[in-house]
Amino acid sequence: MTPPSSSRRPFDEPLTPGSARLLPWTTVMAGSLVTILPWGATLALLPPFGLLMMLAWRLLAPLSLRVWAPALLGLFDDLVSGQPLGSAMLLWTLSFFLVEAMDARSGVRDFAQNWAIAAVSIAFCLAGGRLVATRLGAHVDSVLLLQIVISILLFPLAARLVAWIDLKRAP
Repeated sequence: MTPPSSSRRPFDEPLTPGSARLLPWTTVMAGSLVTILPWGATLALLPPFGLLMMLAWRLLAPLSLRVWAPALLGLFDDLVSGQPLGSAMLLWTLSFFLVEAMDARSGVRDFAQNWAIAAVSIAFCLAGGRLVATRLGAHVDSVLLLQIVISILLFPLAARLVAWIDLKRAP
C-alpha cells in the first residue's frame, strides 16, 4: 500500500471552502494579537508578527489574500497595537503593492529572494511606522534597527508556519 501523497491522514475531514479562505485572515489577525500579550520588556523589540504573517502568506501563497486585504488587516493591527490609526493600513498596503510589483517583474522566485523581498518590506514598514508614531528628534534609531534585524531573522519561522498551515488548508 502506498502512502497518501499529502501529509493529511486518510480519514481527516477537509476544511470547508469558507474556512480555507478565512484561515490566512485569522492567522494574520492572530499575529497582530501577539502585541497585546503582557511582555516584560524595557525596549520595543517585539517584531510585527501580523506583518510577518501577511508577507509570508503573500509570498508563499499569492492568491490567499486579495489586493485589498492589507488595508483591513492593517486597520485591525492599528486598533490592537496602539499605533496611529491608518499607519499600518497605509504601510502594509504599500508593502503589498511592492511585493506585487516585484512579483510581476520576476515571476518565479526561490526562498532567498522571498526573504530579501520580505526584508525590504519589513524595514519599510517599521521605519515608516517610526516616522508616523514618534517625533523625528527621538533617539530610537538603534532600537529600531535591532527590531528590524530581529523581524527579518524571524521571517523564515513565519514562512514555515504559513507553509504548514497552507498544507492543512489544501484539499
